[in-house]
Amino acid sequence: MAYQTIFKRYELKYLLTKEQKEKVVQAIRPYMALDQYGRTTIRNIYFDTENYRLVRRSLESPAYKEKLRIRSYCRAAPDSAVFVELKKKFQKVVYKRRIALPEQDAMDWVTGRRDCPGSCQISAEVDYFLQYYGSLTPAVFLSYDREAFYSKDHSDFRVTFDDTILCRQKELSLESEVYGLPVLPEGMALMEIKCSGGIPMWMIQILSREKLYKTSFSKYGTAYQTIIYPHMKKEAVYSA
Repeated sequence: MAYQTIFKRYELKYLLTKEQKEKVVQAIRPYMALDQYGRTTIRNIYFDTENYRLVRRSLESPAYKEKLRIRSYCRAAPDSAVFVELKKKFQKVVYKRRIALPEQDAMDWVTGRRDCPGSCQISAEVDYFLQYYGSLTPAVFLSYDREAFYSKDHSDFRVTFDDTILCRQKELSLESEVYGLPVLPEGMALMEIKCSGGIPMWMIQILSREKLYKTSFSKYGTAYQTIIYPHMKKEAVYSA
């Protein structure tokens, strides 16, 4: 199956209540359609240094930031195809490179147990990233349910809705069940607008009518601030 390997786009984020999400979904239906997968559960494993250098740097809102994750769009098996994704953001533009590999090969490569099975420009970029940051380990498992809409005019304009965002730091495997602590308050959803250019006027009108305002939000960053770091502080107190 063919899949896109290189992305360059803007990603605008909005936090919505359940009621706001329902209104937006109804409003975009004349212009957009739900993709062929419907509602899917996405699993991610984010990699970081021992002292969480990557996520801490990201939370400082620098002009340039980057992260590495392995993603699957269903519960994986050792030979299932998953994506190794290197994601960078520079001056508000998101650049993403990804490679599809069997789950076991992907994990072995990123954790340094083997080289990438195939050599290409993207694997070279990931190798440089791994070398630059040294030993990276699985830091967190993040899952969420997603509904993705594509534009009926065949442009690259997309809108996604993510809810039930869950975080955990054990059983860090894409082959595992989905469970964990909630990252968002109950009933909230994250809407992302993804486009390479301007937002269509009809979407601007919807955002204005529903009084929706862009926000800065990172699933991993929020999980670190609200779950991982507080837990680390508590453990430090107990061990003192």
